[in-house]
Amino acid sequence: MTIRDLLNLAGQYPLPLAGAFVAPPLVAWLLGLMHPRGQGGLAPWNYFSAVLVYLTCVPGMFAAVITGYSLFFSRENLLDANVIVYALPILSMVATLIFIGRDVPFAEVPGFDRLSGLMTMVGCSFAIALTIQKTNIFLLFGGSIGTLFILAAGVFALLKWGTFMLFRRGDEPKREPPPIPRV
Repeated sequence: MTIRDLLNLAGQYPLPLAGAFVAPPLVAWLLGLMHPRGQGGLAPWNYFSAVLVYLTCVPGMFAAVITGYSLFFSRENLLDANVIVYALPILSMVATLIFIGRDVPFAEVPGFDRLSGLMTMVGCSFAIALTIQKTNIFLLFGGSIGTLFILAAGVFALLKWGTFMLFRRGDEPKREPPPIPRV
């Protein structure tokens, strides 16, 4: 079974899939109404928020990568794509993060620093792959090497920050992430 087969199989069940991606933002909104104002960062509310964040961010990041790949690498027409499979997970992720972010500082959501590091690394990896794919001829016939060095330094700084956030041990005290160098 390929990933395309898996996406087509998921698209055959639109109602359960739509329910699975509409429920987390609704639960996040209700969770914000349930706890007292300013108490969302305390247990058990922050653990409920963490579960919702992971439930939406993992499929949302997967859908973002698949959508980006379809758009930029395989040059598929997104007008023919199944909205529930390609767009709804991303919208669910954004809506859930907005609802949770209104009531709980993300620093108080367990594991969010690792998840944000993973999102940064996925985004940077996608940007690197896209850059390599799009600039292979441009660098040979007209791109400046200075532009390449600036791009590489920016991507390296983001990868350094993402790696720091993702692989920090759980028993380490929270530290400030490494600064991003100025160009």
